[in-house]
This record gives sequence, structure tokens and C-alpha cells, in this order.
Amino acid sequence: MGRTARGVRGIRMPQGVKCISLSVLKDANSSLLFATEKGFGKRTKVKEFTPHARGTQGVIAIQTSEKTGNVLVSRMVNSEDEIMLITNGGVLIRTRVSEIREMGRATQGVRLINLGEGEKLAGLVKIEEKEED
Repeated sequence: MGRTARGVRGIRMPQGVKCISLSVLKDANSSLLFATEKGFGKRTKVKEFTPHARGTQGVIAIQTSEKTGNVLVSRMVNSEDEIMLITNGGVLIRTRVSEIREMGRATQGVRLINLGEGEKLAGLVKIEEKEED
């Protein structure tokens, strides 16, 4: 396409819906880790997500409710990875991905972190350890 082209539609999103993440699939044995603002999360095998053509609406990745809150983040992970959960109250928790249950797409997940009154999950990062020489 030329420099002034608008490109093609990747996904069709209804009014009020936002894109929160984009993950690049490098390993077919990977999982997607989802976390919600009220501390719930789960891992789902990439194989559970069927490929779709451009311009479709996608699939449900995690069930959200008043109990779980909105989806905050998704990350591509392997079972040997570690993550850091961060709350808006300044609490940090480091955990192994293997300790988070692997579940199907249409489930709400399990509690990843216990939050205090009025506290929300602010972020989730995958820890990238560098090997020493």
C-alpha cells in the first residue's frame, strides 16, 4: 500500500469497546494470561482461539462481571515464566505462571491477588530475567 493508504480493518469493535493488548504468537504451546482489575485471572492455551478473517468481532477470552471487573491486561506466557502483579495501593506480588490455573476461554478465572477496600489491580508484567555470563 502507498504512504497515504488507510490500511485494512483488523477487527470490528462495537461502540464502547477498546483494544487492551496485542500479542505476537511465537510458540504454539504458549498460553495467554488474562487479568482483571479486581484481581482475577487465568491462562488459556493459544490453541483454544480459532483463527478468524479480517474484520470479524473476535471471540470471548474471559467472562467479566461485577465480581471480576473489566479486563486489564493480557500477556503471552509459558509455564516457566514469572509475573509481577501491581496494585494501585503499591502492593507488588511476584508469582510463577505455572501456579495460575489453565482454563477454557469462557470462564472468569481464579483470584490472582487479594485486594484491599477500594484497591484495584494496576498492572501485570512478565519478568524478563537475564542470564549471567
